[in-house]
Amino acid sequence: MEIIRTPSMMKETSKRLLMKGRTIGFVPTMGALHEGHLYLSKCARSENDVVVASIFVNPTQFGPTEDFQQYPREFESDRQKLETASVDILFAPDVPAIYPEGFATSVEVKGLSEKLCGALRPGHFSGVATIVCKFFNMVMPTRAYFGQKDFQQALIIQKMIGDLNLNVESILCATVREGDGLAMSSRNRYLLPAEREAATVLYKTLQSASRMIETGLEPRVIMERMQAMLMAEPLITEVQYAGVYDPETLNARIATGKRNLLAVAVKIGNTRLIDNIVVGL
Repeated sequence: MEIIRTPSMMKETSKRLLMKGRTIGFVPTMGALHEGHLYLSKCARSENDVVVASIFVNPTQFGPTEDFQQYPREFESDRQKLETASVDILFAPDVPAIYPEGFATSVEVKGLSEKLCGALRPGHFSGVATIVCKFFNMVMPTRAYFGQKDFQQALIIQKMIGDLNLNVESILCATVREGDGLAMSSRNRYLLPAEREAATVLYKTLQSASRMIETGLEPRVIMERMQAMLMAEPLITEVQYAGVYDPETLNARIATGKRNLLAVAVKIGNTRLIDNIVVGL
């Protein structure tokens, strides 16, 4: 596996590959890799000639009170995992290479970025859209792979691709879960053992809400029951949102549609966790 540290080298490498008619699959990550990331790499491997993964802890998507400094950085372990997953190129630039002195440009996808997680994390999705747009310009991928756990992020990136006429296809891959249903996340490692056990209530709540949709309950009632299920767990300190949403606009559903996004965001202790599933009627 080749390791590239500079944007210019990444861009030149991608140009050479594309000129040879090779397709490039791209998996952007912030490191602290788990099986969910490796599943994205396997999806990219199955559909492309060359697979590029990035590791970059992006400072612009962290708020002033969030965990940028504490976010786990395990480069050597991550490198070994990506090599095992048959990734061809690891792009791992440092922060000054991506945000040089005087950097003053950002990408903002209005509307979608201000709902759900965006309402609670001002500026977060602008940071995400900016770094992903920059990486698309450097890696020049044929396809880019994102996990459904971060559904809002994937939707925003898809909107950005369409609005800016970017020459990349965005692929949404299924959420990878632990045996008890907890969605894999780099932040799960922050959980104490009791908190880790409590976190299983997220997926249980989503499954219960899915069954409620099948019975024809109104979204308002489903939302109330979802919030009650979550708050019944003593270790949940805050329910930030829980409900039924339109998977294209992220607006709260007044009546269920053909496809429905069931989504939750909570705090367990000091750890923020999100999860979602998309269900039809």
